[in-house]
Amino acid sequence: MEKKNINIKLQVWRQNGSKEKGKFVEYKVNDVNPDMSFLEMLDVLNEDLIKKDDIPIEFDNDCREGICGACGVVINGTAHGPRSGMTTCDVRMRYFEDGDTIMIEPWRAKAFPVLKDLVVDRSALDRIMSKGGFISVRTGGIPEASAIAVSKENADEAMDMAACIGCGACVAACPNASAALFVGAKVSQYALLPQGRPEAGRRIENMVAQMDEEKFGACSNHGECEAVCPKQISISAIARMRREYWKAAFK
Repeated sequence: MEKKNINIKLQVWRQNGSKEKGKFVEYKVNDVNPDMSFLEMLDVLNEDLIKKDDIPIEFDNDCREGICGACGVVINGTAHGPRSGMTTCDVRMRYFEDGDTIMIEPWRAKAFPVLKDLVVDRSALDRIMSKGGFISVRTGGIPEASAIAVSKENADEAMDMAACIGCGACVAACPNASAALFVGAKVSQYALLPQGRPEAGRRIENMVAQMDEEKFGACSNHGECEAVCPKQISISAIARMRREYWKAAFK
């Protein structure tokens, strides 16, 4: 049965910058098509605001296909919204009911200062990645597929970890604003493969040191990060990160 268009109220966080005070502002969006994505609904609201000579709401987005990790807001207290395993741009308005009030706010973390409204600066994650360095490999001809033995189990898990898109939802959901799941995933995608072992110790020490320098909190195993991760990265990545760190420390 086709769902009818709905009317909703929004409580949207408006803030001009990290040094400015912000507040929730109420908006009404009527006749919303339930097949719209959440970001398309915000587009409609912004078009209406522009027509009224009001300032549109700033929010991050790029591919709108759940791939890039650019989008990301807290919807009714949950990073990326009411459904697990999806980004904000994947959320459809049919997940809400007519007359609902939806609260929308940015990622909340000291390491993610608000740039404007719902947009935060996530460059801290980029700086952690840059500290991971590189993998030393000999260039030349294409090696034989069986030249380096990798078990299917490790190859599959490495691919699962490499699926992390760095959206920052794990940080936003964690009560300590920890980036442990992100760092764990980025460490694991290399640690599980033989090509990543030569620089493994230096990689983990540098990435963890940068994570601490960026003022992310410590992981206390609440598990919210795994619950909101749009790529469903396992919390086992954090355990591997810790093992890698201690191996490097005692080596």
